[in-house]
Amino acid sequence: MRVAGAAKLVVAVAIFLLTFYVITQVFEIKMDANLGNLFARSALDIAARSTKPPRYKCGISKACPEKHFAFKMASGAANVVGPKICVEDNILMSGVKNNVGRGINIALVNGKTGEALNTKYFDMWGGDVAPFIEFLKSIQDGTIVLMGTYDDGATKLNEEARKLIAELGSTSINNLGFRDNWVFCGGKGIKTKSPFEQHIKNNKDTNKYEGWPEVVEMEGCIPQKQD
Repeated sequence: MRVAGAAKLVVAVAIFLLTFYVITQVFEIKMDANLGNLFARSALDIAARSTKPPRYKCGISKACPEKHFAFKMASGAANVVGPKICVEDNILMSGVKNNVGRGINIALVNGKTGEALNTKYFDMWGGDVAPFIEFLKSIQDGTIVLMGTYDDGATKLNEEARKLIAELGSTSINNLGFRDNWVFCGGKGIKTKSPFEQHIKNNKDTNKYEGWPEVVEMEGCIPQKQD
């Protein structure tokens, strides 16, 4: 009897150990598979994040250096879509903000801080150029000035208005004509001509839209004003 009991005990222990071994082997296989999937997904996620292009302020194509302000702007599209002006990831003017209009749209920015100071538009087709001239004269030294046309920005411009814009650094303002598309970024008190200006002439042979040229866009980095 004692021998039989001992034999049963040995068999029971053997079965327990075999069962335990089988369970642990199966569990390890599943664990390895789960960990493998986990690490594979993590590697894919990291790869996806690493290949996603970085986003810079205002959606420009590359980061601006230190002590520069990022900007991006576009003229209006025909008489349908208004212009857009962005500085330091802040949309200053756009159709969505409902603060643009026919003529010349203008945004003023503090040259030291990048802070928006004012936004206005002046109708250069059916309006009066006098308020525009007074506005240009009131701009303080050190102010960044961004302008974009919508529909028609030239019909009411006179020699005085063009001269004041030229003093902000524009080289194309004297050639701006009826329904031309134009964007410009300059500054009050600038000592040289601005490198930030784009101009497309209204030409029936090359216009993208009937009666209007294509949208003109521009981006860049504006140097911060130093004391």
